[in-house]
Amino acid sequence: MTDVGKACPSFSLPALSADGESALDPKRYAGSYLVLYFYPKDDTPGCTREAQAFTAKKAELAKLGAHVVGVSRDTIAKHKSFQAKYKLSFPLVSDPDRVAHLAFGAWGEKTMYGKKIEGALRSTFVIGPDRKVVRVFRNVKVDGHADAVLDAIRAHKAGDAPAKPAAKPAAKPAKPAASAAPKATKAKAAPAAKAPPKKAATKVAAKTTRPQSRKK
Repeated sequence: MTDVGKACPSFSLPALSADGESALDPKRYAGSYLVLYFYPKDDTPGCTREAQAFTAKKAELAKLGAHVVGVSRDTIAKHKSFQAKYKLSFPLVSDPDRVAHLAFGAWGEKTMYGKKIEGALRSTFVIGPDRKVVRVFRNVKVDGHADAVLDAIRAHKAGDAPAKPAAKPAAKPAKPAASAAPKATKAKAAPAAKAPPKKAATKVAAKTTRPQSRKK
């Protein structure tokens, strides 16, 4: 299965473009971005909307140096009718033997109308100028997908641009560490000695000596 960072698989399959029928190999797009998308069938509602959306974004994709190629199992005759009916502006590859589908992991089990079947898995692969896969979209939802692909290419291009080194701020001279003088600690005054409690003056009862009565 093809994934981000891997080289784009090579294949040579019949394709229909504005120049007529010819064999198409992804290698021909080396040096540019390639949006390779797999879809189930020509002239069905979802596949038609997806193809029309990519056609509508042709100018924006071209500004980014990107080309679009669609792949399905339809015959060249069906592709011709599909292209003419909706004025599609990009090549459509015919892959009846699932050569490209299997190489990219765009074929497998899916659920349709509540039943599990095998078929084409709607997928899109964005391949960079160096022929390495830079983004993979699986289980694609058609509406808004073309815009998501544009955003992915813009993000990749922005990441490829060499970043300007940030100017380093001039180093400030380090301040010498001030030797902090030890703070003088104020000696606490010793608490004044408490005077011993005054003893209560004892009243000495004056002894009165009674004169002894003389016996008569």
